[in-house]
Amino acid sequence: MIKRKIIQKISIGFVLLCLTQLSFADEIRPGYLEIKENSKDVFSVLWKVPAKGNKKLSLQAQLPANCVNKTQANTQFINAAYIQRWITFCEGGMIEQSISITGLGSTNTDVILHLEFINGTSQSAQLTPTKNLYTIPAEASSLQIVSTYTIFGVEHILMGVDHLLFVFALLLIVSSTRKLVVTITAFTLAHSITLAAATLGFVHVPQQPVEAIIALSILFLTVEIVHGRQGRPGYAARWPWLVAFIFGLLHGFGFAGALSEIGLPQQAIPLALVFFNVGVELGQLLFVLGIVLLTWLLHQFNQQKLVSRAETVVIYSIGGLSSFWLLERISLF
Repeated sequence: MIKRKIIQKISIGFVLLCLTQLSFADEIRPGYLEIKENSKDVFSVLWKVPAKGNKKLSLQAQLPANCVNKTQANTQFINAAYIQRWITFCEGGMIEQSISITGLGSTNTDVILHLEFINGTSQSAQLTPTKNLYTIPAEASSLQIVSTYTIFGVEHILMGVDHLLFVFALLLIVSSTRKLVVTITAFTLAHSITLAAATLGFVHVPQQPVEAIIALSILFLTVEIVHGRQGRPGYAARWPWLVAFIFGLLHGFGFAGALSEIGLPQQAIPLALVFFNVGVELGQLLFVLGIVLLTWLLHQFNQQKLVSRAETVVIYSIGGLSSFWLLERISLF
């Protein structure tokens, strides 16, 4: 009981963090710049810039100085992002040349850069607000893709407040360590299955209903927590692993949607997919271990009275936040 109440105390700060994330949710999605060599020194460019509402973020892709555009950029607005395509000619190629993204330092987003060359080699890199320039080396290995998509997976889960709230709600419901391990494993297995199935094209699910159901899953767990406090344990308390698995399938479609927004290197889709998922699992593990560590630290302080008073506020805050997400996402249908 003490452990559970201490976890609930931690959730006060976590809910406040979730509320602050709402204003940044649209800007967290990364941009994607893909440059593919079609023939010697001739490259096709795909530049995807995330938008806040209908407003494009002020990001500009700066190609090497030896590149001259051969076609005008064709622009489309698809899935909350502006997508541009054009052809450029870079005399002497792009090796040992630099690519940068201007305006990145004033945002909260990153840009995934992927290059494919006519000799069959490819390179990937992640440009950030503090490191917005990439100099193309003569040789690159698949380790670039591994590191880039692992980092992005970690960042996605840690910035994905809705996914973390779901995991956090599971922590509030599951009382024993053994049940917690089984429940988190079921959630991991489920979202890994649907992430792979959707990314590889075996299953196609509209993203907006998925996002709404993810919000509904958090609301469902909140109701289950309230019922449990009232002495009426529900499905989540009796079969937490089953609930985690079922909703985990839906969360996997959400991860797949995020991955499709940034794009995947066409010649290394399985590799990028695997390590994006590895990054998601690492981020999820960091979150759970962080909660466990904070629980242990706060266990040293006996403040049960304060925690008891905050219990109802915390639970209903999570419920209110998930309800807001649910209504907001339904309105986008």
